[in-house]
Amino acid sequence: MATYLENTRKYFQSNNRVRESQAHSAKVHSVAWNCDGRRLASGSFDKTVNVFMLERDRLVKDLTFRGHGDSVDQLCWHPKHPDHLVTASGDKTVRIWDARTNKSVATVNTKGENINICWSPDGSTIAVGNKDDLITFIDIRSHRSKAEEQFKFEVNEISWNNEGDLFFLTSGQGSIHILSYPELKLQYSLTAHPANCICIEFDPVGKYFATGSADALVSLWDTSELVCVRTFSRLDWPVRTLSFSHDGCLLASASEDLVIDIAEVESGEKVTEIACESPTFTVAWHPKRYLLAFACDDKYEGHRGDERGSVKVFGIPSDP
Repeated sequence: MATYLENTRKYFQSNNRVRESQAHSAKVHSVAWNCDGRRLASGSFDKTVNVFMLERDRLVKDLTFRGHGDSVDQLCWHPKHPDHLVTASGDKTVRIWDARTNKSVATVNTKGENINICWSPDGSTIAVGNKDDLITFIDIRSHRSKAEEQFKFEVNEISWNNEGDLFFLTSGQGSIHILSYPELKLQYSLTAHPANCICIEFDPVGKYFATGSADALVSLWDTSELVCVRTFSRLDWPVRTLSFSHDGCLLASASEDLVIDIAEVESGEKVTEIACESPTFTVAWHPKRYLLAFACDDKYEGHRGDERGSVKVFGIPSDP
């Protein structure tokens, strides 16, 4: 009987097309699917957010959110509400948007230039981190800050665990700091990498989380034991972005390498790879299907050497 690895490799041999959609006038920093998988959002250096509808394996641009005064560095959808989206920007604000009304629901002023953001699993709180390593926790009902935590080390990416009772951050020292939530008391500090620990991602199943580092390694961690179970070492450059598939079986990782690596989580074996023409900033698996959205550092030599920002989706069926 064929193994999962063999079956999945075979699947991607016949579902290996990449469909590209022109999205922005400058590079795309962040892409994310909403919880039902019908919409994909992209945030860009051009200060806008675009929302696409997924229709028969095609992305169709639905709306554009404008209002940020600086680059949109990261965005994420509400974990349970398919129309609500939050964005972090260098303009010192966090904005909450509603895709049904095409409007900004709230603008929350923060103390610095925001670079990372995440939503608590129950949808009640948004955490946002800025360039000065201050994490602000925003109550979604009042749109006000309910807690702040200043760190004395470089904070790169932040995330709750799937239960919402622990808060994780990756550091410039290569460690993972784990705080209790909502108390924000340090519980554990894990030495994850010898170099800058850049990104962190939890699998939807709750079994593992993964970190990506400047040492070009991806580490896979057991969430209950907090031990590293394996590393993935096929990339040569600092790992900037990670995403688990909806079933927790696949892990996509990307960097300045001109490939996106897709690995089987349980074995670490390569399932497939996606060739890219430039470094990849962001990857995101669809919440129900083997479709991977991603965005690269597109350089388009137009009449004036214009930059552009496109969003790509991998996993489209090949032509018969």
